[in-house]
Amino acid sequence: MLRPATAMIMVGLMAVTASAQAPEGRPRGSGEGAAKEDAGIPVPPETTSTTKHDLTVGGQTIHYTATAGNLLIRDEQEKPNASIFYVAYTQDGVEAKNRPVTFFYNGGPGAATIWLHMGSFGPVRVITQSPDATQPAPFEWVQNQYSLLDKSDLVFIDAPLCGFSRAVGKGTVKDFAGTDQDIQAFKKFIERYITANQRWNSPKFLFGESYGTTRSGGLVAALQGDGVEFNGVVLLSSIMNYGIRNPGYDSEAIGYLPSFAAIAYHYKKVKPSVSMPEWVQQARQFARGPYAEALAQGDKLPPAEFDAIAAKVAAFTGLSVEYVKEAKLRISATRFRKELLRDDERTLGRYDARFTGWDPDAAGENPGYDPSDTGISGVYVGAFHDYIQKELKYMSQETYYTSGPGLNQAWDFKHKPAGAIPGRGEQTAPDTAIDLADTIRKNPKLRVFSANGYFDLATPFFATEYDLGHMSLPGKLTGNVEYGYYPAGHMVYLNVDALKEMKADMVKFYASALHN
Repeated sequence: MLRPATAMIMVGLMAVTASAQAPEGRPRGSGEGAAKEDAGIPVPPETTSTTKHDLTVGGQTIHYTATAGNLLIRDEQEKPNASIFYVAYTQDGVEAKNRPVTFFYNGGPGAATIWLHMGSFGPVRVITQSPDATQPAPFEWVQNQYSLLDKSDLVFIDAPLCGFSRAVGKGTVKDFAGTDQDIQAFKKFIERYITANQRWNSPKFLFGESYGTTRSGGLVAALQGDGVEFNGVVLLSSIMNYGIRNPGYDSEAIGYLPSFAAIAYHYKKVKPSVSMPEWVQQARQFARGPYAEALAQGDKLPPAEFDAIAAKVAAFTGLSVEYVKEAKLRISATRFRKELLRDDERTLGRYDARFTGWDPDAAGENPGYDPSDTGISGVYVGAFHDYIQKELKYMSQETYYTSGPGLNQAWDFKHKPAGAIPGRGEQTAPDTAIDLADTIRKNPKLRVFSANGYFDLATPFFATEYDLGHMSLPGKLTGNVEYGYYPAGHMVYLNVDALKEMKADMVKFYASALHN
């Protein structure tokens, strides 16, 4: 919390106009008006608000500085084209070379980092009623006894056009709405940050969630290409390969089945005589074996085998055999969310199936909303604004965009991977596991930790295992990738018990990455 002897320095505020979202290709005029338009969006100064705080983690009191501010990144002509908002937490009185720094970001694409910032390993966390919907204000946030600040300095970054980050100068949505454009923007920010704060000689980690893991695979490779090597990458709720995640493909049905098994176990729709991890392992074996083999036969699957596989799918998922047969053995995540608790007229959350909701049409095929989203959005947004204004003394006239306006809709998913496989060029959908693998081969000391929620129906853990298990790494380097599994969803930290488990795993991971 804020120390009594706070020394707060305010060097101006971000003052960026709403024209940051102006469409491209607007007509140019003549005279004074045209001159102003050609000048682009006003470029703000780089500013900070710094405050002093204390935090107790594991009996250790940490004196730290919180810095909320913005840094400018530049285009190919070395002209500023974005102002990137960040909040950094740095331990006082420690030499940079002895202190790791971890860069955090959420995904989307086009999402701000409010969720990781206020829920995971920062010095404070919001209190939710997860897995129930959290009540309206007043909200509460507390010191985070599971913060990573005892192991690393922490920098939470809002992607371009998200949060308080804005396009400036002649920057446009097109400059940032894309896999490679986004990677370049984050690369420039991190290099600017470590230069401005003299952190080139600090151990470095990346921590991305969801699409942030897609970003991490390409980003760690891009940074290494500039000579910025990293010690570790944490992938929370991963989606590394967008190329095989399309509806209708057997790979999607196979990738989700172990998650369905875990969720059915949680709701006691199945009653095996083993623990949930053991049950999930049985589901893995079935999914990659008899289930995958049956689906591969398509319409030529013999009727008797079709019936046997349907019965087995039903036994793992808690769904009826008739329903599985009607779905041709392939259960989509959306239908599963609607069907598992249909008799109770409840639907499941997509990000976290521990959350349940009600639909107006109990007979429908698809849930009307995601209760794991609506149940926590209000507390995160409200608590963040209260915290940043009252504790970090950061005030802005700008709107804080949890999702960058128009960013996701305009996203260009094409990607040029590092270390591409010969004969394969630009990808139409990114698979940045290729970039990550290339980085590990070139930096064999790089460690990767994949954190997964059993109840995540947005990025199922079995699909993550497949992506990271097919990077064609040399045998001696396969151990560079570690996994953790938690009784939670996409945002593992919503379950405080799971957050505690994950913190313990992070302590071990950071130790191995720093001393391997």
